[in-house]
Amino acid sequence: MADDDLKLGLHLGYWYAGPPVGVAEMVAAAEELGFDSIWTAEAYGSDCFTPLAWQGAATSRVKMGTAVCQMAARTPVATAMSALTLDHLSGGRFMLGLGASGPQVVEGWYGQPYPRPLERTREYVSIVRQVLAREAPVTHQGRHFQLPNHGEGTTGLGKPLRSITHPLRADLPILLGAEGPKNVALAAEICDGWLPIFLSPGLDVGYRQNLAEGFARPGARHTSLDTFEIPNMVHIVVDDDVERAADVVRMFLGFYIGGMGAREVNFHADVFARMGYGDVVPEIQDLFLAGRKDEAIARVPLALVEDVAMVGPIDKIREELDQKWRSTCMTTLLVNGPPEHLRLVTDLVRG
Repeated sequence: MADDDLKLGLHLGYWYAGPPVGVAEMVAAAEELGFDSIWTAEAYGSDCFTPLAWQGAATSRVKMGTAVCQMAARTPVATAMSALTLDHLSGGRFMLGLGASGPQVVEGWYGQPYPRPLERTREYVSIVRQVLAREAPVTHQGRHFQLPNHGEGTTGLGKPLRSITHPLRADLPILLGAEGPKNVALAAEICDGWLPIFLSPGLDVGYRQNLAEGFARPGARHTSLDTFEIPNMVHIVVDDDVERAADVVRMFLGFYIGGMGAREVNFHADVFARMGYGDVVPEIQDLFLAGRKDEAIARVPLALVEDVAMVGPIDKIREELDQKWRSTCMTTLLVNGPPEHLRLVTDLVRG
């Protein structure tokens, strides 16, 4: 990737205890600075579509995406309805990022079964694309979704339907949040982009191999990275004290390694194990699950932080950006912060 090819995006994430402050100012700055996109997320609190519509209404150029929309939260056609609606309202600026989440959230919060997530994702995306294409009434008889549903407990009166509203774009971009090798390959096969959560320059070669596997499959939508989008969130913390800067990111990493998943199934922890931190990951999990969260966060090594984030003095960050991050498969650098931070990052990337 050429230096000037790296795009910038604003990642607003999801809400915590309440609505975050300063979002309108961040969105306005992103639009003014020429950011390519803004993104929202959801877990088990705020949803991803409403804040994006609210903030997106104040923009006219920047693209808007979900990173990610939880598939278990909505049926495929409900997600397609939200996507086509936002695409119309934004004048064709919407991108649909989907994710399977994990069994704790899917079964505990949404009350949906989690097994066979890759197969479920393939069916889900297929149905969304049928809605957006609007070539015929939507039908699908799979293991996970049946349209029409004539199964046990139904009236048997369901009929295939086609969207009343004509979608603005049949080829509305769909991206997949994925961490495991098989899911990354699936993203390359059936989607228009991949949304990593912890991309590391050290794993770039392996991820490129996973993506190449997907591109090579029969019927793949894309055949190379040339037309494929990979927006990736990278925490950037500028501080002359490297450890103090790393502490800001440690809080985030400790929470995802220790608390965002069961001990038996935590895809985030698995990513860090593949990075070479298989010895410390179980310790962080044990501490976090025992309620010793501060100790868990403190146990996150500096090297691990520096594998997925840029922290420290500005010259150190600039060198890491130019020497490590620009050469990865990432196409859009997603960041978060107040307007002054967005301006600093813009100068770094474009300077």
